[in-house]
Amino acid sequence: MAFRNRSSSSETEAESGYASGSSTQSLPDIYFTRPHLKFINQQLSKLEPVDVLKWCLTSLPQLWQTSAFGLTGLAIMDMISKLDYAIKPNIELIFLDTLYHFSQTLDLVERVKGRYPDLKIHTYKPEGCETTADFEQKFGERLWEADEERYDYVAKVEPAQRAYRELDVKAVLTGRRKSQGGKRGDLDIIEIDDQGVIKVNPLANWTFKQVQAYIKENDVPTNDLLDQGYRSVGDWHSTQPVTESEDERAGRWKGRQKTECGIHNKRSRYAMFLQEQEDQRQRELSEAIQNGLKIEATS
Repeated sequence: MAFRNRSSSSETEAESGYASGSSTQSLPDIYFTRPHLKFINQQLSKLEPVDVLKWCLTSLPQLWQTSAFGLTGLAIMDMISKLDYAIKPNIELIFLDTLYHFSQTLDLVERVKGRYPDLKIHTYKPEGCETTADFEQKFGERLWEADEERYDYVAKVEPAQRAYRELDVKAVLTGRRKSQGGKRGDLDIIEIDDQGVIKVNPLANWTFKQVQAYIKENDVPTNDLLDQGYRSVGDWHSTQPVTESEDERAGRWKGRQKTECGIHNKRSRYAMFLQEQEDQRQRELSEAIQNGLKIEATS
């Protein structure tokens, strides 16, 4: 089976293997067979994160970073800013503003802009919403309690999909690590999601202490909530401090089985429900057109 990252280049050239490197057309599709992807992950796992980033610059088109400004994402931002490489690391960042972030997180975003003035940040919010009041007028108050699947979709998944579509994202750098626990325990450095987007986790093999050490050594700006016992910070309504004995992300959706917000999961039930609705609408439209043609033919 081949994993594919699609673009609009000539299918003939891509399949022939002779697509010109100087062609003015879009970059070719990227193919990873399962054995090839396994080999790449085995090789990249031997490298330091900076070298993984260098491989990305050489190998992946349309590379972006996604971050909620957690410690690992901040470390990656700093590494990119200091990358000494022949290829300029022109990597822009996507930030999903759910409209329910802590004020400390939004303050950190502004401090990061000051620290890394060359970093371009693209902020995406729930569709049609600029403020929390807009969101609650459209979806109701405390949607995360009334319909958690729908909240994850409209606040996070849909904005991420919209960002990838509008920015023509082919590959993204994420701050996920194995040591964060939950479903991330068997994380690879390179993954392909069900939409065909390549996800790169440069610090997948680093521990929380390694990330902390890097942040301290390089004086990277961090979230003030870290001084209050938080280690992984998301929305204010689903994030709590943790103890030293708990997993790093134990404070996210504490006391529940949930460990991910939906962005890095396979398609949510709500997303599938929306797709089923759209499929049904298309079927009904097609039937209506066919019935109209039959009526016209017999009249």
